[in-house]
Amino acid sequence: MYKRQSEADQYAAKAKVVAIRHASNHAVIAIVEIVSPGNKNSRHGLRSFVAKAIELLRGGIHLLVIDLFPPTSRDPQGIHKAIWDEFNDTDFVLPPGLPLTLASYRADQFPEAFVEPTSVGQALNEMPIFLSADDYVPVPLEATYASAWDAMPEYWRQAITGSARTEA
Repeated sequence: MYKRQSEADQYAAKAKVVAIRHASNHAVIAIVEIVSPGNKNSRHGLRSFVAKAIELLRGGIHLLVIDLFPPTSRDPQGIHKAIWDEFNDTDFVLPPGLPLTLASYRADQFPEAFVEPTSVGQALNEMPIFLSADDYVPVPLEATYASAWDAMPEYWRQAITGSARTEA
């Protein structure tokens, strides 16, 4: 007997979320979820991610999904359509040249989605994160990304961009 686990599954298992809690009772009211490669690399990964998103929304928890990975054969129109089809099977199609998605979901009796298609190299738009059915705050995604990039050690920036300097 042997055990196998894909590297992408290991990354998906380590995924972290940002949870926003209500000040008075500490209940989770909103989640920011950043899609990882493990969320899209298999049917199981995608089904698990979509099931979690549906459970949150049906439980009254608002959700912001940041999907900066291209669609796969399992989510040909992006992860938003995979999630939204559970509520309303629509003809959502990503615009040409904009294969990535930012999607904010307002959890309510009838959930509502706010979707912003994007692409690599395009600045990330602000997205709403709902705190209640009527109130939201804008999330400055581009400024947050830029701040995190600026704080990253030079070694890792070079490793990511492939511009590592060679020392003689």
